[in-house]
Amino acid sequence: MKESRDGSKGDKISKSSSVSSLPLILDIDDFKGDFSFDALFGNLVNELLPSFQEEDTDSSEGIGGNDGLPNGHSRAASDVAKASQGISSPLFPEVDSLLSLFKDSCRELIDLRQQVDAKLLNLKKEVSVQDSKHRKTLSELEKGVDGLFDSFARLDSRISSVGQTAAKIGDHLQSADSQRETASQTIELIKYMMEFNSSPGDLIELSPLFSDDSRVAEAASVAQKLRAFAEEDIGRHGITVPSMGNATASRGLEVAVANLQDYCNELENRLLSRFDAASQRRELSTMAECAKILSQFNRGTSAMNHYVRTRPMFMDVEVMNADTRLVLGDQGSQVSPSNVARGLSSLYKEITDTVRKEAATIMAVFPSPNDVMAILVQRVLEERVTALLDKLLVKPSLVNLPPVNQGGLLLYLRILAVAYEKTQELARDLRAVGCGDLDVEGLTESLFLAHKDEYPEHEQASLRQLFQAKMEELRAESQTESSGTIGRSKGASMPSSQQQISVTVVTEFVRWNEEAISRCTLFSSQPATLAANVKAVFTCLLDQVSQYITEGLERARDSLNEAAALRERFVLGTSVSRRVAAAAASAAEAAAAAGESSFRSFMVAVQRCASSVAIVQQYFTNSISRLLLPVDGAHAASCEEMATAMSSAEGAAYKGLQQCIETVMAEVERLLSAEQKATDYRSPDDGMAPDHRPTTACTRVVAYLSRVLEVSFTALEGLNKQAFLTELGNRLHKGLLSHWLKFTFNPSGGLRLKRDITEYGEYVRSFNAPSVDEKFELLGIMANVFIVAPESLATLFEGTPSIRKDAQRFIQLREDYKSAKLASRLSSLWQS
Repeated sequence: MKESRDGSKGDKISKSSSVSSLPLILDIDDFKGDFSFDALFGNLVNELLPSFQEEDTDSSEGIGGNDGLPNGHSRAASDVAKASQGISSPLFPEVDSLLSLFKDSCRELIDLRQQVDAKLLNLKKEVSVQDSKHRKTLSELEKGVDGLFDSFARLDSRISSVGQTAAKIGDHLQSADSQRETASQTIELIKYMMEFNSSPGDLIELSPLFSDDSRVAEAASVAQKLRAFAEEDIGRHGITVPSMGNATASRGLEVAVANLQDYCNELENRLLSRFDAASQRRELSTMAECAKILSQFNRGTSAMNHYVRTRPMFMDVEVMNADTRLVLGDQGSQVSPSNVARGLSSLYKEITDTVRKEAATIMAVFPSPNDVMAILVQRVLEERVTALLDKLLVKPSLVNLPPVNQGGLLLYLRILAVAYEKTQELARDLRAVGCGDLDVEGLTESLFLAHKDEYPEHEQASLRQLFQAKMEELRAESQTESSGTIGRSKGASMPSSQQQISVTVVTEFVRWNEEAISRCTLFSSQPATLAANVKAVFTCLLDQVSQYITEGLERARDSLNEAAALRERFVLGTSVSRRVAAAAASAAEAAAAAGESSFRSFMVAVQRCASSVAIVQQYFTNSISRLLLPVDGAHAASCEEMATAMSSAEGAAYKGLQQCIETVMAEVERLLSAEQKATDYRSPDDGMAPDHRPTTACTRVVAYLSRVLEVSFTALEGLNKQAFLTELGNRLHKGLLSHWLKFTFNPSGGLRLKRDITEYGEYVRSFNAPSVDEKFELLGIMANVFIVAPESLATLFEGTPSIRKDAQRFIQLREDYKSAKLASRLSSLWQS
């Protein structure tokens, strides 16, 4: 149970004395922590309801029936008895106690709330008081911190001021010490200067500093300072103040300068001797010490040059001779580019390895190793490499070219390219090893400058020399072949294979040019220079190919001319003996065979000519055009030159194709003249069935055309083929028309003629020439004038009035032209 309330609530206790005397039910601690209303309610009522709890427990165990209350509680036995007796009593006797308990609890809850509210009010007042105190304290602290910051700022300013003052004092002290040191050194230098200025050439009475080997570095430094001061003084007074006093002073300093120069020379020589001795013993530390001291004399130039000059590769003559033997081989042996390439690779590798070894020593010895490496690499290129190149590259004269059997200009150009390429590789290797600020690439270029200046002329001369040699070789082979075939030609011109155009030869021209272009690319670093050289070299190829294929076409034309001359030679008159005619016919056959052979040869020449031009065009597209594009107009100019160069070959080809047509037509006319009989188109009316086969002349002509033109279908292409076959078809049409005008036709002969025309038309259809096909179709229509009756002639030309003129000539060839009086009928027909 709780304790009684305190006296502060006395007025409320007096109002309910019965309750105030009771102990407190609730306390404020009951509501602290994890508050549970169910637990609070249970604590209040558990003491007043023990029997209710027991009964409730019993009822949960199964006691029920009529003794159970509606709310689930069991009735007591006395309650049951009273009920049976009809006596009325409360059903829940503890209710009054509970109501009293609940009322007291409510009042206590109200009191507790009032107590909490009072405490909260007191706490708010206390918090307000403490907050004002805290704010006051913070304000005082802020004022104190501001004052502290001000103090720190004044202290920092003071410290800075003191530091600046101390720094100024230190600077003054340092300046004073420096001036004292300078004054001390100046005094020493003046003393030394007086020693050197005593008498000319007198270096005996000098301070021990200048004779002590252990103080050589200090002596060298002092001597250089004295020398610089004396020379500056002489230059200043001798130029600006030409007074007697100054002149005297200058003369005195001149004595000092002369003595200092002698001393420096003597000291430098002594150091170089020590450096050489240490070098022979490979004492790098001593060498480095000497090199450091010598660097005070002309920045060490003499020491660096002396070191490089004394390297074995520059002093031993046998090294130079070994280089020549390695690259050029034994004296008198033939030099080849491949051997030169191998020799240069081995030699340049040896040089690179030697320079790399020297670089290790130079890095360890000299204070400025890059300068020494620049001198070393420059001397390697200017002496050792140049000496070798002078023996290797002997520039040939363009007036008296070296013979081709000894390599000609091509050998010189190939060796030049190999030497240039390998020397460029050497330059890159030396750059990788180290050569300071030396422009090793530019120096390498200068070694070949004399050769590169005249390179384009040598390259073009070499291509011309190769072409001339090849042409002489082909002519010699042709003459050998011709001499072996004399007596077997039987009067016919049979071109040998060596006289024909060879695509292999043109490919060889292109290979020469391609090799020359590769050298142009190697030697020409600027795009404009490269384009100019490439254009000149490609022009040589155009000239070579143009001349070669033009001469080949002209030789093939000569065969056509010879065949034509043979045909003209065996043309006979009408009154000759049978034996003479037979001999002439045999000779004509031979001439025809020569013509057919020359036709085939020319077609092969045209085909190879086209292939050669295609090779050149493909080479231009793949290799030349991209090199010309950087220069405006160069590409277009080369295309124009290519067209101009091929124009001569095109002219020869055109003339030759015209001669081919003449050759074919001459043989066609010979076959028609020899094989066509008058009875072919004027067969007797013997009652036999007409012959529907082509005439023998037609068969022979078509067979000849099929045989001889077979090569033209494969040799010619495109527009050339179309133009040639169209012209040949027109000439064939004209020749046949002229031939048939010599004969007289009856109706059966007209049918035979129509069959011949059909045969010719079917063959020329393979020409794919629509205009020629149309002409032969019209010939077939005109052949009908020999078949129809005279009264039906007018109906033949109703749809084709354009052939009336030719048809009129055909009508005059009818056998019944006079008997049927067709002349008068046609006259009236044409007038109508």
